Amino acid sequence: MAEATAAPEVFATEAAEAFVEEGHGGAPTHAEPELFGLAPFQVVSIAMFVLLLIAFFGAKVHKTIAGGLDSKIAAIKDQLDEAKQLRAEAEALRNEYAAKIAGAEKDAEAMLANAQHEADAILEKAEADSKAMVERRKRMAEDKIAAAEREAVEDVRNRAVNAATAASRKLIAEKHDADADRSLADKVIAGI
Repeated sequence: MAEATAAPEVFATEAAEAFVEEGHGGAPTHAEPELFGLAPFQVVSIAMFVLLLIAFFGAKVHKTIAGGLDSKIAAIKDQLDEAKQLRAEAEALRNEYAAKIAGAEKDAEAMLANAQHEADAILEKAEADSKAMVERRKRMAEDKIAAAEREAVEDVRNRAVNAATAASRKLIAEKHDADADRSLADKVIAGI
């Protein structure tokens, strides 16, 4: 049991020797960690200072970025509003032109129907006028023919009368003398 009660044996290493400083009676001391030659509290102070700088200037940058984004959002919103307004105007214009086109198509159909009606009326009038003109010319021709016939008949009558008168004079001159004329005149007077 003597062996069991003995303290465990600790092996000394070179690392353990590094913690031993002279002048303290050979007792080991704890070495403080360092970063770039700064003690831990100095590193923490610098980190806090940097964090405060970032927070201070970062808040201003954040506000600047937020302000820039807000202005961009407002500009985009204005552009969207303008686009909506332009779209509404374009739709209104499109509807107006669609109505005008529909009206123009109706007007064109009405004009076409009116033109067809006028063309039919003009054609009917032209047919009636041509019939009337043919009838007038026919009447004029018939009148000319009738006038020519009357003139011809009149001419024939006049020639017949002239011929008859000439023949009568000749016959009367040959067959009647002064005594026959007196007896004829007496008969006529007695008959009255």
